[in-house]
Amino acid sequence: MRYLLPLLFLLAPAAALAGNNVTLASSVFVERVKEDASGKRSTVLEPPRVVTPGDRLLFELSYKNAGAEPAADFVVTNPIPDAVAYAGVEDEGALVSIDQGKSWGTLASFSVRNADGTFRPAQPSDVTHVRWSFSKPIDAGETGKLSFRGVVK
Repeated sequence: MRYLLPLLFLLAPAAALAGNNVTLASSVFVERVKEDASGKRSTVLEPPRVVTPGDRLLFELSYKNAGAEPAADFVVTNPIPDAVAYAGVEDEGALVSIDQGKSWGTLASFSVRNADGTFRPAQPSDVTHVRWSFSKPIDAGETGKLSFRGVVK
């Protein structure tokens, strides 16, 4: 089955929870394995025009402090789109939520109640949101990128 997913659907809105001039821009890419004429394979990032279940996605959040002063206590929260299963984050300090943003921690710190009342360790597919809290101020003019990966359900 193939999906034509509008780009806006995949670009889950990132919310900045601080009163400052940091701007955010969201991008999403699909990872494709390409083979050149010699048979050498490489992974490339492409715009997600058409995706199918199992396609790997890279969500990228670019930030810039457009203000004249450092931005302190900056937090970025990004929901995971319903059609995507969370597949990890490489940025240190990122936290996840499995309950729509009510609680935050590492994936290993959560457990999920089964229908029979027992508990199991939380899995990446349980993640509903990812969050980054900046431990130091973002200097005026500073830019950077945050990213997480997902898989189309």
